[in-house]
Amino acid sequence: MRNAFIEKLYNAAKSDKNIMLVTGDLGFGVLDKFARELPQQFVNAGISEQNMMGMAAGMAKEGKKVFIYSIANFPTMRCLEQIRNDCAYNDLNVKIISVGAGFSYGYLGMSHHITEDIAVMSALPGVDVYSPADKAEAEKSFDAMLNKQGVAYVRLGKGKENDIHPEGTEFDISKPCLIKDGDKELVLTTGAIIEEAISAREKLGGDLKVYSVCRLKPIDKEAILDILKGYKRVFTLEEHSVIGGLGSIVGNIIAEEGLPVKVVKLGLKDIYSSKVGDQKYLRKLYGMDSDALVTEVLKK
Repeated sequence: MRNAFIEKLYNAAKSDKNIMLVTGDLGFGVLDKFARELPQQFVNAGISEQNMMGMAAGMAKEGKKVFIYSIANFPTMRCLEQIRNDCAYNDLNVKIISVGAGFSYGYLGMSHHITEDIAVMSALPGVDVYSPADKAEAEKSFDAMLNKQGVAYVRLGKGKENDIHPEGTEFDISKPCLIKDGDKELVLTTGAIIEEAISAREKLGGDLKVYSVCRLKPIDKEAILDILKGYKRVFTLEEHSVIGGLGSIVGNIIAEEGLPVKVVKLGLKDIYSSKVGDQKYLRKLYGMDSDALVTEVLKK
């Protein structure tokens, strides 16, 4: 999905000289064409993320539309103060593109696992948050944020995610999207981990209704409430902490409306992901794969 997003950015930048792409000394295989063909719109800020974010704020202050690209934990956790004080507080056009959501860089250890970013970025006033499940949702996220004033954050997978939207399918990125229908149970997912929910649905004989929730902030509260109608419980699945992510967002809506719906949250518990391994291994280890979802669904 990151390639699809960068291709959209490249095409937009060719006709809009105010678009700038800033990287923290990485992503060259993905960014090569942009840097080579639009050198005046590309900046390698080096391994200096706080300075990179301050630079982006300065560019945006002068009328540029700045896109920052880096591995997910670096443009969020490392420079949160600059995002908050320099960019978001001043409502500047800085779009933060993170790659490697969740356990995408599993072998690099906890420092490269990003499982708190939805919670952290959602807490900042005026910051939109997107978590695409595939390249179609990544492209729609780009379209939604390109000309909208203010800061936006999008968490992308590392690459090679399954396409969940058939080619040419039209859908509204601002609303949860039904991916697989089902008769008995409901699961809401965000990001590429939806593949685990789809696998769980197959293991359950098709009884699980699967939604993808790409835009997490602002959340479409009415759409969520409409989806929940008729259910006594809802499952949420995310490659993120169960604190402050999709499960918390859905739980807050249910609590505000006083609905008799139980939320079962599958994600990283209140611990650090101290183990290393590939993405599939870590999902299973921390109880957020298809088998874990099946186990929870079958509980009465």
